[in-house]
Amino acid sequence: MLGYLAVFLSGTLFAIGLGVSGMTLPQKVIGFLDLGGDWDASLAFVMIGSAGVYLIFYRWIKQRSSPLFDTEFHIPTRNDIDQRLLVGAALFGIGWGLVGFCPGPAMTALVSGHPEALIFFTAMVTGMYAHRTVDQLAEIRTPTGSMSDG
Repeated sequence: MLGYLAVFLSGTLFAIGLGVSGMTLPQKVIGFLDLGGDWDASLAFVMIGSAGVYLIFYRWIKQRSSPLFDTEFHIPTRNDIDQRLLVGAALFGIGWGLVGFCPGPAMTALVSGHPEALIFFTAMVTGMYAHRTVDQLAEIRTPTGSMSDG
């Protein structure tokens, strides 16, 4: 139960940070991405601040034998760059650049009551389920599962 409480508190802290920094406002993100126009550097400071905290705490936490609420660390081991990663990154970037939302800020912005946040969140969840369905169908058609490997 303590693990779930830690996840909840971490998510709450993340959401508060997004709100305080203004990162739930699409116009802030679009202003950051507008390098040729009226550039808003505030997102860069949010990124630098979060990367700095990560660098400090990651090294400190990795010195432990295990996380506080689990028996082992679950660190990704893949480091290859494949077509799925490149296409996914491109689609993410296009969506982020067009509307100024990415998943974390979109979920946080839901509490604002703005219709744009609800529309984006609904489309995002729909896209996630559509991807999972297409991926499962591809695995059924390919008994070796080679399509899902990249």
